Amino acid sequence: MERYSFFAGCAGLGVVSLLLAFWTPWFLFAAGLFLLLTLVGIYDVTQKRHSILRNYPILGHMRFLFEGIRPEIRQYLIESDQDEEPFSREIRSLVYQRAKGVEDKRPFGTTQRVYDPGYAWLTHSIAPKHLEPGDFRVRIGNDQCRQPYSASLYNISAMSFGSLSANAILALNTGAAKGGFAHDTGEGGISRYHRQGGGDVIWEIGSGYFGCRGADGGFDLERFRETAADPQIKMIELKLSQGAKPGHGGVLPAAKITPEIAEARGVPMGVDCVSPAAHSAFSTPIGMMEFLATLREGSDGKPVGFKLCIGHRREFMCIVKAMLETGVTPDFIVVDGKEGGTGAAPLEFANHVGMPLVEGLGFVHNTLRGAGLRDQVKIGAAGKLVTAFDIAHAFALGADWANSARGFMFAVGCIQAQACHTNHCPVGVATQDKLRMRALDVTDKSERVANFHRNTMKALAEMAGAAGLDDPSGFMPYHFMQRANSGEMVEGDEAFAYLPEGFLLRGEEVKGGHLARWNRADAASFARKRPGTGLP
Repeated sequence: MERYSFFAGCAGLGVVSLLLAFWTPWFLFAAGLFLLLTLVGIYDVTQKRHSILRNYPILGHMRFLFEGIRPEIRQYLIESDQDEEPFSREIRSLVYQRAKGVEDKRPFGTTQRVYDPGYAWLTHSIAPKHLEPGDFRVRIGNDQCRQPYSASLYNISAMSFGSLSANAILALNTGAAKGGFAHDTGEGGISRYHRQGGGDVIWEIGSGYFGCRGADGGFDLERFRETAADPQIKMIELKLSQGAKPGHGGVLPAAKITPEIAEARGVPMGVDCVSPAAHSAFSTPIGMMEFLATLREGSDGKPVGFKLCIGHRREFMCIVKAMLETGVTPDFIVVDGKEGGTGAAPLEFANHVGMPLVEGLGFVHNTLRGAGLRDQVKIGAAGKLVTAFDIAHAFALGADWANSARGFMFAVGCIQAQACHTNHCPVGVATQDKLRMRALDVTDKSERVANFHRNTMKALAEMAGAAGLDDPSGFMPYHFMQRANSGEMVEGDEAFAYLPEGFLLRGEEVKGGHLARWNRADAASFARKRPGTGLP
């Protein structure tokens, strides 16, 4: 309640000043000022557009004041190296503009350092095309799937109820329903707020098996069948790892488990909720494929796949070999880059564990090409994919669609206060405090979610047209260039080459040592074998 203390103080001082005005009229000035501030506070807590003002009446206006003068002080801050990360500053501003449906153009050219190593750009066409902004979609589901799903090219990435507030989940899912795109549940299960929103749902199943969990904490097939029968659930996603903290489990303490969280996850109250680092339903690549087959059959043929952040590349090749050996081919794979992750994570994991999206996506795409499976498996990409350029670049690297958590969090009002793990989120996005989450108005923010998706798809259509394409899915590596460490320009075909179809099956060695790693991979085990011994 301390966030309302200034508001309450102004109201109290206004009343006191009015009483003292009977002693001397000079107090009328103070009474007028404090009562004016009180009226501002009343407006703040009742308006629905700005979450920060609903939670911090009167004081919240300081944020908008600083935003207003920022252009004048930005250059000083950049020169003094005190500015916030450029991604956070500029991209958050772009999302807010697109979510609010206001002009997102800006004058005076790029703010990027175009001669810095790693800078990338689109090679536009001298004969551009006009693409009408549309509902660009991709069909997910191979010949083993009985209920394929036509997905938007841009969807909400995995964020669990429990990590996000009820109002945030409801606003995201309602926005997805309005915009015709999908909402990944995260591993926290399907809550009443996902169902209430009515949007298409991708049900993510992690090592805790929330929503299909038995009394022993393991996978319960009957509970899975019951939940998966819901027509709102369009795809089933098995989570192996995530960009924020790959290879790391988690514990939700009993004290933080509310009745609603317990209902969504299928866990008892008063007991710590554990997500192990590894799955208990399988321990080998072949076992994993058999488990995916169980999920496909248990969901009556809905698309099934898995999500991972690439770690040991050989282990992913073990999975691909298991696909070939069992004949079970997932409908999709979501590649999560280590730079993504909206959830709190240990610093060492967030900074140094897992493969970045560019390398991970390219490796998965080329491995599937080498095994002759790429046409059967669609690839989703996640990891700070917020702008149309990010999405187009991911498509060029091999993705069929893109997911974003950060972008849609900004759309519902996240200001990156980085208080997600404290339950004190100032805008009601990442908290279970009902008073704090009240600040997030679902009706207003769901419109912003839909606006952000629509305007980002419009920007993607414009970029595709600038490249001379008829559809955003047509981006290829040669549409992009980047600057190398030496300062030279590197063509996309060289930096992100597509390797030959079937080269692994033919035993052809190519750049990158793929074949040697493929030869060490074993469909029966994730364990690494010592060269020449066959032993772990």
